[in-house]
Amino acid sequence: MESKNKDSIKNLTQKINEIKNKDYVFYADSICFAVMNLYPYTPGHFMIIPHRHIDSPTLLSQDEWLHISALSQKAIKLLEMYGAQGVNMGINIREVAGAGIPQHLHLHFVPRFKSDTNFITAIAHTRIFGFDFDKIYEKIANLAKEIF
Repeated sequence: MESKNKDSIKNLTQKINEIKNKDYVFYADSICFAVMNLYPYTPGHFMIIPHRHIDSPTLLSQDEWLHISALSQKAIKLLEMYGAQGVNMGINIREVAGAGIPQHLHLHFVPRFKSDTNFITAIAHTRIFGFDFDKIYEKIANLAKEIF
């Protein structure tokens, strides 16, 4: 059992390091980093992820929580400057709550626009966005330099 747990932690560490090494990290400090979501709900969707491997905000120290909360305010401001008419901010805690990386806490920031849903979302559970991911990343990264 212990070997399986070690392998799971090794795989998780590898996955997080792959995310960090992508060009889509636009902010990092000693506590956390901000990265574009490679499978966005809407164009401009990004995440703030603590470096520590934890699965719940209850495991963050008070200082870490306050730091990430302050960055969350900046993240919302960034998306407003990006042009979002609204923002969904959320944390899916563990697999049963929908976490894509259930062993590692991450906060989602999803820009919302009046035109970002239509009938196909309702009847086919499908979203279609025609956008250039790299251009959106570049815009978000430039705004982050002003905000973070």
